[in-house]
Amino acid sequence: MNEHKTCLLKLRRKPNSEILYKALYSVLSSDRPNDDISGEVADIIGFEDIDLAMEILDYRVLILQELHKDVLLQQTEASDAHYLSASMAQRRMGKKFEDNAARPLFSGTMQATSETYPHVYTSTPMAQGNVLSQFGTRYLLPMGTVRQMNEEYEEVIIPPARPVPPLVTERLVPIAELDDLARGCFPGYSTLNRIQSIVYPTAYKSNENLLVCAPTGAGKTDVAMLTILRVLYQHQIIAHSNSQIRDTICRDSFKIIYVAPMKALASEIVRKLCKRLKWLSIEVRELTGDMQMTKSEIAQTQIIVTTPEKWDVVTRKPTGEGELASSIKLLIVDEVHLLNEERGAVIETIVARTLRQVESSQSMIRIVGLSATLPNYVDVADFLCVSRQKGLFYFDSSFRPVPLEQHFLGIKGKPGSALSKKNLDCVTFQKVSELVAQGHQVMVFVHARKETVKTAMGLREMSVFEGNAEDFSCEEHPQWNFFRRDIGESRNREMKQLFDSGFGIHHAGMLRSDRNMMERMFDARAIKVLCCTATLAWGVNLPAHAVIIKGTQVYDSSRGSFVDLSVLDVLQVFGRAGRPGLETSGEGYICTTEDKLQHYLDAVTSQLPIESQFKGGMVDALNAEISLGTVANTRDAVQWLGYTYLFVRMRKNPFVYGISRESTGDDPNLGSKRNELITEAAQKLADARMILFDHPSGGFTISDLGRIAAKYYIRHTSIERFNENFRPKMSEADILAMLCMSTEFEQIQVRETEIKELEMLMGRMPCDVKGGTDTSAGKVNILLQAFVSREVVEDFALVSDMAYAAQNGSRIVRALLEIAISRKWSHVAAILMGLSKAVEKRLWPFEQPLKQFELKPASLHGLQEWADEYSVMDLASLDATALGKLVHLNEQHGLAILNAAKQFPVARITYDLKPLGSDVLKLALHVERAFGWNIKVHGSAEPFWLWVEDHEGLTILQMTHLAFHQTSSFLKVDFVIAIPDGHPPPSLTLRWVSDRWVGAEMELPVPLDGLIMPDPPQCHSPLISLPFLPISVCHNSVVEALSGRVDTLNNIQTQCFWLLSNTKLHSLLCAPAGSGKSTLVQLAIWSNTLKARGGCTLIVTPQRSVATETVAELKLVSQAVGCAVEYSVDEKTLVQPKTPTIRVTTSTHLLRLLSGRNLFVPIPWLDLVICENLEQLDATYELGISLLRFATQFTPTRFVGVSQSINDPADLADWISVDPIAICSFRPRDRDQPLSFSAQTFTIPHSASLFKAMAKPAHSAIRSVPLEESAIIFVPSRGQSRTIALELITQCSLETETARGYLPNDVADEFLESYCARLQDTTLIDFISKGVGFFNSGIKRSDRNIMLELYAEGILRVLIVPRESCWSLPLRAAVVVVMGTQYTHMEPGDKSRQTRDYSITELVRMQSRAVRHTGTGHFHLFCQLEALDTFMRFLNDGVPLESQLQESPVLESWYKTQRVVAPDIASKQQLTDILSFTFFSRRIASNPSYYGFSDTKRDESLSRIVDKLLHDDGGTA
Repeated sequence: MNEHKTCLLKLRRKPNSEILYKALYSVLSSDRPNDDISGEVADIIGFEDIDLAMEILDYRVLILQELHKDVLLQQTEASDAHYLSASMAQRRMGKKFEDNAARPLFSGTMQATSETYPHVYTSTPMAQGNVLSQFGTRYLLPMGTVRQMNEEYEEVIIPPARPVPPLVTERLVPIAELDDLARGCFPGYSTLNRIQSIVYPTAYKSNENLLVCAPTGAGKTDVAMLTILRVLYQHQIIAHSNSQIRDTICRDSFKIIYVAPMKALASEIVRKLCKRLKWLSIEVRELTGDMQMTKSEIAQTQIIVTTPEKWDVVTRKPTGEGELASSIKLLIVDEVHLLNEERGAVIETIVARTLRQVESSQSMIRIVGLSATLPNYVDVADFLCVSRQKGLFYFDSSFRPVPLEQHFLGIKGKPGSALSKKNLDCVTFQKVSELVAQGHQVMVFVHARKETVKTAMGLREMSVFEGNAEDFSCEEHPQWNFFRRDIGESRNREMKQLFDSGFGIHHAGMLRSDRNMMERMFDARAIKVLCCTATLAWGVNLPAHAVIIKGTQVYDSSRGSFVDLSVLDVLQVFGRAGRPGLETSGEGYICTTEDKLQHYLDAVTSQLPIESQFKGGMVDALNAEISLGTVANTRDAVQWLGYTYLFVRMRKNPFVYGISRESTGDDPNLGSKRNELITEAAQKLADARMILFDHPSGGFTISDLGRIAAKYYIRHTSIERFNENFRPKMSEADILAMLCMSTEFEQIQVRETEIKELEMLMGRMPCDVKGGTDTSAGKVNILLQAFVSREVVEDFALVSDMAYAAQNGSRIVRALLEIAISRKWSHVAAILMGLSKAVEKRLWPFEQPLKQFELKPASLHGLQEWADEYSVMDLASLDATALGKLVHLNEQHGLAILNAAKQFPVARITYDLKPLGSDVLKLALHVERAFGWNIKVHGSAEPFWLWVEDHEGLTILQMTHLAFHQTSSFLKVDFVIAIPDGHPPPSLTLRWVSDRWVGAEMELPVPLDGLIMPDPPQCHSPLISLPFLPISVCHNSVVEALSGRVDTLNNIQTQCFWLLSNTKLHSLLCAPAGSGKSTLVQLAIWSNTLKARGGCTLIVTPQRSVATETVAELKLVSQAVGCAVEYSVDEKTLVQPKTPTIRVTTSTHLLRLLSGRNLFVPIPWLDLVICENLEQLDATYELGISLLRFATQFTPTRFVGVSQSINDPADLADWISVDPIAICSFRPRDRDQPLSFSAQTFTIPHSASLFKAMAKPAHSAIRSVPLEESAIIFVPSRGQSRTIALELITQCSLETETARGYLPNDVADEFLESYCARLQDTTLIDFISKGVGFFNSGIKRSDRNIMLELYAEGILRVLIVPRESCWSLPLRAAVVVVMGTQYTHMEPGDKSRQTRDYSITELVRMQSRAVRHTGTGHFHLFCQLEALDTFMRFLNDGVPLESQLQESPVLESWYKTQRVVAPDIASKQQLTDILSFTFFSRRIASNPSYYGFSDTKRDESLSRIVDKLLHDDGGTA
């Protein structure tokens, strides 16, 4: 058989082969080459048979000959159907036999029948098989479509669709049958309409995701209302029978998001929902454009109506509005067919983000899509995770409330030419005249405000010229005179002139009263033709028999050019055609250019499938997900891409997206294609320095640039331009020029007609414009400056461009500000701060700042004229009378100015310089609010920036973002900065800048001339490599007791053993955690006890938990030694024992006992004092040990200090009289045990969102060690423990896809139940069953012990511990994660909360829990970006230790008590002598600047302290 015959046989096997023959014959018979027709051939054959299409082209001539015969045969049969000759019958039978012979008897495969969807209602049978070919084969236009050719235009008329007869099971749902909750939300309704009745059981009786495709005006909003009511119904509580329904709804437990495509539609939806739900006290708010919502507004609101772009921005934020996402129960996406437009990428982004949130949080968020009729509704349903059988509802145009006849007119003439415009005007008048002559009202929609008047005037003039003006007149209307009188009161001249001729105008620029009047008159039929803009179609329900869209070119400020009218607008306008209940039909006309006719025909009649536009926005969308933390690597990203509509369409229609047939066969889930797209997008982000992309592992790490771009919706292409042009030192003009180069503005074009006005504006601008009026960047620059200067712009396109430039400029300048801050560029950050506020307030920094208040014009003029040189603080210092005179006005004006000046945000800053080491300086700031609070002016908070910069003003050394509140009068801030080589610069500068108020800023110079930095530490011990000593070197019975756990001393123990155990020297041991300090000290204690025979050892600890732990350890050995061990907190602590005794007490008890004792009475029986954990030295601990040393100064009592690694131990050693040879001070890096240390920074403020973002990296840290290893997670407070535990369990479940969480697989349920049965708090069972436990003081001791048992046995792999419990935690782990280094603190008597940092000693303690003797420990620190350097420095170099005695009331309290116990202590010299025994007395000589002294003379400094003490107590020197 010939090859071309084989091709023909394959064609004959296809359904509708006769239609295929005709289509193929038409294409193949053309004279075009194969390359030109290959796409059309493949389109006809279908992608599934692409090989057949190629073979047909190969044998084109032969196949064309055969097709010619078949086509002739078909034509002959059709024309001579009544006559059938013998030869024709023979040929027909031969062809039939040939076809049958070619068909196999058994193919071996069963043809899959197409799936039938139960809720697809259409008058066209083809719609059930809505499968389009890979090359976008169009559906046929509806039956009865007419195409007419005229001299001026081509017209396609599509008749109304035939109604679909109701099914036997269908019935309209009466409102009376609804429950009380739903019934009250449908006032004035008797029944739901047909569509609503069909959808009702699924919308209100189930939680199924929904896709409802129906014509405009078919009642989709009420379907959305049913799904909203479903949420309300599910959040009702059981109440008493006499309770009102509104009182049964738990309003705080849910949020509903309604995404509408346009701001105008969002406002309309808010109005409708507010009206319908008011009786239930449901709060509905709009969140669009530049709107923001405060936390209180978010809490009060149940339904938020927003746009796709705004919701994308909101859900990118981890805090504030972004926290909304965690409480959503319902997401409604209106007009989801926008997926086909450029904005569709945003819809894909927000839906994909929601679907991933559902999966990651294991929450239930219902998604409801509302759409106009679209062809591939199944694809959209799959994208929205809608069940095809349960949640997919499709209603074609036959379900319109009023059947619509659609007219598509292609106006002839070159687009934009005079001929084209003339033809458009003529055709519009022709159609309007015909409709008015038939007695109909017409709405003519145009696309500019001025065009409404121009079109109305033009129609009126043409009616006069054509002689049919009478057809338009409404003078016979019974209320015409009444309306004529009303319109006479309007100041709109054109409106008055047009009314007399039966015309009206309507646009957003008119007064509200005039618009209302036009709407009222048109509704009353007192106007026959209303020329309006599309805002009327979106905002007001004002139908007419016919609507005409005049032209389809609309100015788009975001593009800076004219673009095609969106299909969404066309559908909305057509939705106004026909008056429901009054007319049986409507007519919709769209007049476009001839070249656009097919485009609108395809789009409006749903002939082309909706394709994804996501590829264009994928790079920036990926950056947003990486910034949020939802995507951490290529694996996550590939999975994320699987939730997009792009993925659905790539599988269905791969050729459009550049995917070959072979690829889909080998990889049906397109894993490799998705990976390719992600890798390409990630590389672009990496090239722009927005992420770090680790190619081998596929890991993504967000950079500051990427985070800022995601937060402010900046394109990656703009970031690339900023990378090229952003510098540390720039002028305002430089910054404006760079800002205007953003790709967000690249589509704005310069038009010849605008240049003159732009040049005039440029001449009045304060900053130079680079590029002038010749470039789009120069144009944006001029418009942005004109916006700030409040210039009036005449050209309507320029007005639109200026609004666009200002809206985007405000956002971009904020992003640039944060980029400058992230790079520590002080000079340019200060300029950007002013520029940012200038755009937001429309006020230049050099203008009068009190313009920001609502002062009278006369007051503002007086200020500018007579008080321009006065600062706001100068004005606030005057009285009202003086101010009135100053501005040449009366006292009343002066009082208004005075109130404004006193409310203008100002701060009063004081500081202390506190060196923390030879090359580290702390600035302790006291920031006081120095303005009066007015809730109307300041709201709930006044945010501000505070930073310290170098003496050149170029580099930010440290900074923070804080806020004043009405209840807070001051804030405390600590900045820690490095001093290179210990040589401070001549000065620093503190800069305070309000985040919102122009001109509210101050600089405070910080001179460092008199600063005395302490000397570098010199007394650290080098770690010497020595042979490890065996425990037998003790040569006493202690060895037997300890040999069970210690066989050999480690390196540090070996080096220090002789000093501690075989000498009586005062000693200091400073070593990192896990170095064996406790074992070494215990050996010294037992050695001393055995040698002293009857002496006493006192161990002092800062924490009770440490004391009890020490007692427990010593008692294990005490019986073998014959020594008593006591935890002593009573008076016996300082009473001589009769037998060898070791007493353990806390510093608090020691100070209390010594305060009640005469210090001049010695304590001779005390042999050894062990001072544990000296790194935790506070005022109580210091004074207690100092008094003990004073009381034992003439006795041979030995003091041994034990501490973590200290940055400079010299003064600590001197305090307890340790000789330099007896100092054993080791650095953190000297530890024997391996410890890996990793840090990850976050820029999210301290909030629930911060811990949500930390959950994934914390889980990754837990999973980074073998399954048998455990983890300790430190969190800021007890209240956050369970929330964080749930986040970790969720992350674990997502990764492992099991419900066991962290619980080991080999743990039997029965075994776990035996432990759980003993728990008193049964709420812990859910966590324990997932392998997670808690350790804190809020849990009962018995439950705490059970969890410690389970942890020790490896059943609990994760232990959540709050910050305050780190001291009492007796356990260690392979992984320790510190989730955040800030906690919330409330000052006593102050309602405001302040965020404070963990202390270094707390972090050292947490780090010590990762130091183990059995393997490598892993310490993960998650902290704020600005705190990392400080923490890293001290964790690596040792804890800085300073005395707290000066700033604590402990010293004064002790002195008052001592005056009663020992009256003779009133002597200044005695007080000085006692204070000379303190650690404080050493530090004021070594680090005088820290304590506010200007020299190193200790005696003089102590004398001043004593004088103050005596003075405060009323004593005398």
